[in-house]
Amino acid sequence: MKTNRSTQWIVVRTIVACLIAFAAVQPLRAAGTESLQLTLPPAWYGVPGVPVSLYYDNIVLTETPENYRFDVTCDIGKSEARRWTVTPTERDAGDHTVNVTVKDAQGKKLGQGKLVLHVAPRNAGADRNLRLLIIGDSLTHATTYPNEVARLLSEPGNPKWAMLGTHKPASAKPGVAHEGYGGWTWASFLSQYNAKLGHNLDEKGRRVSSPFVFAGADEKPALDIPRYFRENCDDQPPEVVTVLLGINDCFHVNADDDKAVDAVIAKCLDNADKFLKAFRAAAPRAVFGVGLTTPPNSRESGFEANYKGKYHRWGWKRIQHRLVQRMLEQFGGRARDGIQLVPTELNLDPVDGYPDNNGVHPNAVGYQQIGASFYCWLKWVMRAGQP
Repeated sequence: MKTNRSTQWIVVRTIVACLIAFAAVQPLRAAGTESLQLTLPPAWYGVPGVPVSLYYDNIVLTETPENYRFDVTCDIGKSEARRWTVTPTERDAGDHTVNVTVKDAQGKKLGQGKLVLHVAPRNAGADRNLRLLIIGDSLTHATTYPNEVARLLSEPGNPKWAMLGTHKPASAKPGVAHEGYGGWTWASFLSQYNAKLGHNLDEKGRRVSSPFVFAGADEKPALDIPRYFRENCDDQPPEVVTVLLGINDCFHVNADDDKAVDAVIAKCLDNADKFLKAFRAAAPRAVFGVGLTTPPNSRESGFEANYKGKYHRWGWKRIQHRLVQRMLEQFGGRARDGIQLVPTELNLDPVDGYPDNNGVHPNAVGYQQIGASFYCWLKWVMRAGQP
């Protein structure tokens, strides 16, 4: 009998030890303790007279950013309740290190990082020629941020610009064109083709085939970017290509399944690499600005209005944050390949940059912030004598 009790006690102690160990390695779900995963791109961009901001909610993984303290130090700019913000002046042209420290309510340091804000001169690229191709999903299709890029490029001290592309919606301002389509992914641009319609629109006026995919002599579709240039760009490739994708590639995966999330993101970035490699081969002197996938509306109401409880803000926030981290790993340090990252996720207000009733599509303010991010990056590229 003593032996049995002893054995039972050992079993109980073993079970308790296992439960304690399990709790220790599962802080997110078991105790609610959050790993903030402070995530910053290495570089950020500004231009005199153009306000840009780093919104705290967009750089950490938490449902309650208001519970934390964000200490940001830089020789320019100022900290506010939800962001660090700056409108550079002429004398600010150059590099500025931005240091970010996150603390809890008691002042305990939870994470720190830094990035460099590159401020281009106001006249960077003046009197040069710029052939720009903008590629994206519904955020681009809305045409508000391409319009903002065009507006900013039309101010004094800018290059003589031309936007390439076959898509010119009714909302496009004069000269604005792009290849942006609702619901599209990296895979869509890489391989999507409808043999029946080709590059004709469907009955609802939607494009169903990638503008870069054509049927060959054998009637088999294939990515043919040189042909796109010949038929749509006067046989002249763009100097700069911007791409803003990723939402539709990854949105629908189960956010609670870490392996599935990583697998979907890996497939997304594999398609991105294939597409960029093919484009680079067709336009070897072009510079590619890959926008970091934008964060969600801060309100759950936006997701409820769109998805009626099927998808939630916190689920997409976790996927988007992981996607940004993987994009930084995959495309960081790829300047030799002509690939640079544009931190479109920093300068998008997750509160005032979104309507109440949409989870992932900004309002006019948010779209203009995306446009400003691309414009500031373009000015830095033009300032560097590229392309």
